[in-house]
Amino acid sequence: MAGKFKIHKSFEERKKAHRNTNRKIGWGEGVTEGIPFSLSLLKPSFLGTWASFTLLYLLVNLLPYRCIVGLGKFLGGFLMRFVKGRRYIVQTNLKLCFPDKDDKWYADLEKRIFQSAGVALFETGIAWFWPDWRIKRLLIVDEQELAKAKELAASDARIIAFTCHMTTLEIGARLYPLAIKPGIGVYRSSDHPVIEYLQVKGRLRSNLALVDRMDVRSMVKAVMKGYPIWYAPDQDYGTRSAVFVPFFGVDQAATVTGLHDLARIKGVKVQPFWLIREKNGYRFRVLEPIDNFPTDDEVADTRRGNEYVEQMILSAPDQYLWMHRRFKSCPEGVPSRYPEIE
Repeated sequence: MAGKFKIHKSFEERKKAHRNTNRKIGWGEGVTEGIPFSLSLLKPSFLGTWASFTLLYLLVNLLPYRCIVGLGKFLGGFLMRFVKGRRYIVQTNLKLCFPDKDDKWYADLEKRIFQSAGVALFETGIAWFWPDWRIKRLLIVDEQELAKAKELAASDARIIAFTCHMTTLEIGARLYPLAIKPGIGVYRSSDHPVIEYLQVKGRLRSNLALVDRMDVRSMVKAVMKGYPIWYAPDQDYGTRSAVFVPFFGVDQAATVTGLHDLARIKGVKVQPFWLIREKNGYRFRVLEPIDNFPTDDEVADTRRGNEYVEQMILSAPDQYLWMHRRFKSCPEGVPSRYPEIE
């Protein structure tokens, strides 16, 4: 290749572009139960962002659901041609995870992955802007699974809603509290003040509060108070508080031990759940709590968590967020798995 791909801007670059950042004023730190509107959000530099989300609001509220999905697939397939860095990451991830597949299989899945990502852009609008009655019409669920999940929630058990980064995650975060019980969402705050404002407002439509993904102390407090907490430990957050365990075809994938750590709180039940996009809505899967979990072995527990994530992904491989560098952290002496990324 002629040169390496640059995926992320530095924080200083983002700060200069936005002229204001949530990190500077502390948004997203600790527990977020609401977010105030500020006139600073109406700065001229933010008008393009407001216009984009206004268009998204109109499209998801005026178009039928199937048209929204079709438009999303078209957009994802179109944009795929312009994001060479992300394509490289997707291709690398697929080859690492499924080394025995052929080029046709990789190419077909890659196309569907980007189509699914395009749909996810519009699903963000659905999750943030649709009323409860409309979004609940898209819920497809096994009644026995749902009944058991509601029974567990009604018992006031300390529940970790264990999931992964499917492209349907925004819909899942909205439907879980509507279908089972409102709780606490774990999220990554945005450096862009307008996006932060909209995502907090949108995600609090069904949830009680949000917790920054780096704020473990607030997560523990939320669990101790008996609120279900949404938790997805499937991304690579570095080697701190992580172990190297197998994930699909990669023998040593850095995986945070947070699921094991949170499950050690007395009375905690780890309940796997995820969403699969289907033709007429979303298949809501919610399993019974993982038995004999946790143990005293954090490595074995973290590997077991990855096995559940693998099960979720294999139910709809094209709907997983393959665009993030799942294997960017390597054991000492192992070269980068993404050598073409800066």
